[in-house]
Amino acid sequence: MGYQDKGRTGATLYSEVTDRIIAQIEEGTLPWVRPWDDGRAALGLPRNAGTGRRYSGINVLILWSRLFEEGYGSQRWLTYAQAQAMGGNVRKGERGTTVCYADRFTPKEGDNAPTGPDGEPRQIAFLKRFTVFNIDQCDGLGDRAMAAVTTWNEALTLPVAQTLIEATGADIRIGGGEAYYAPQDDFIRVPRPEHFHEPINWYRTALHELGHWTGHRSRLNRLPDTGFGSPAYAREELVAEMASAFLCAELGIVPTVRHADYLGAWLSVLREDSKAIFRAASQASKAADYLLAFRAEENHETEEQQEEAA
Repeated sequence: MGYQDKGRTGATLYSEVTDRIIAQIEEGTLPWVRPWDDGRAALGLPRNAGTGRRYSGINVLILWSRLFEEGYGSQRWLTYAQAQAMGGNVRKGERGTTVCYADRFTPKEGDNAPTGPDGEPRQIAFLKRFTVFNIDQCDGLGDRAMAAVTTWNEALTLPVAQTLIEATGADIRIGGGEAYYAPQDDFIRVPRPEHFHEPINWYRTALHELGHWTGHRSRLNRLPDTGFGSPAYAREELVAEMASAFLCAELGIVPTVRHADYLGAWLSVLREDSKAIFRAASQASKAADYLLAFRAEENHETEEQQEEAA
C-alpha cells in the first residue's frame, strides 16, 4: 500500500528518520535509551501540552532525540497555534520539531482510486507532518503546561511497577538462570530478584518479557512464526526493547539496553526497510499502552473499593 505525505513524499520522511536512527545506533546511542540521569529531562513519555495526550510510535523517538539534543527539561510539546491559544507564544527564532501523523482515507469515485478484489475502493495510507515546540521554547504559558514532578525515588517507583506487573495477570514464573517468554505455553520466566546485581534490573527484565507477552495471539497477535536468529525475530526483539523503554520511562524507571547483542541485527533490518522502525515503534507503543491500561484498571478498582468502604 502506498503512502502519501502532505508536502513531501512518504519515502523522504521514512528515509530521514531511519537514517538518523541508524546513525545514532552506529554511534552507540539508542534513541529509546538516552542519558536520563543528567537531571534535566523528566522521565516519562512525551505529551501534548494542550491536550495532555501521549505521543506514540515513531514520534516518541523523534521527540526524545530532540529533547536530549537541545537539553530541554520538559516532556511537553505543542504547536505554534496551541501556544497562542493557551495565551503564550513561541519565542522568535526557535526551531520546531517535525512529528508525523499516519492515517488512511478512501478516495472518492472518479479519483482513479485503486480497488480491491471486491471492486470497492481501497484505502490509501498517508503521512501528515506537524511542527511542534517544547514548552521550554515558549513564553507566557504559565502553569497550564506544567507537568507533575517525576520522582526518581526507587522506593516509590518500584511498588508502582510491581502493582502493574501483578495487575496484568501474566503467568510469571520466578527462578532459573534465564529470562524469556514462552509463547507456546504463554508464560514468562524471570530469575529470582536477588540474582540481579541491582534490584531494579529485575523490573526492567520483567517489563521486557511482558512486552513479548502482549504479542500473544490472544492479545495483540504480533509474534512471528520464525525462531531465534531470523529477521522477524530481531524485529520482535526490537519491539519488546522499545516497549520496555516506553514503560520504564512512564513508570519512573530509567530505561536501559536489555539486549545489546541484537544491535547488528537491528541495523540490518533498518537498512533493508526504511519503514521498519516506524512499524516497530508503533507496535511498541501499542504494547506499552496495552500494559499501562492495567494500571488504569487497577486505579479504577481501588477507587471503587474506597468508595464502597466510605
